[in-house]
Amino acid sequence: MKLYKIVTVQHINASVEDCWDFFSSPINLQTITLDTINFQIQDYDGKRMYHGQIITYTLKPLFGIKMSWITEITACQENEYFVDIQQYGPYKLWHHKHFFEPTSDGGTKMTDIVHYVLPLGILGRIINRLVVKNKLKNIFDYRYNKIEELFNSKK
Repeated sequence: MKLYKIVTVQHINASVEDCWDFFSSPINLQTITLDTINFQIQDYDGKRMYHGQIITYTLKPLFGIKMSWITEITACQENEYFVDIQQYGPYKLWHHKHFFEPTSDGGTKMTDIVHYVLPLGILGRIINRLVVKNKLKNIFDYRYNKIEELFNSKK
């Protein structure tokens, strides 16, 4: 089993509270996700992130193949962090931590740490190298740029 890790850090020109308000709303995940993935929330309770929350959605991450994904929020501390894991979906393991830290300039340092494992053993490693790693990079690059546009392009 090969465990992969993605870390992104972004400085946001908004308070931790404003960042939390945006990122703790599951509906905003659609705003910061590539349109080509066709991300659609299927069900959630309409509440802000909380420990134990279940969110279900569909997406087309590779080759236009529609997939279901069920996420559970396994840890949550308002204005500080939340952790989501894939309970059902394409990965053998998907564990995503989101941290929000105030900065001295009144902004926020947002850190995302994703650990993931693909199924299929050695074949999964090959698929990661050829396809998944680059697809995830594109997804997180888009997210970074969209957040820049939403929060950091205002003067």
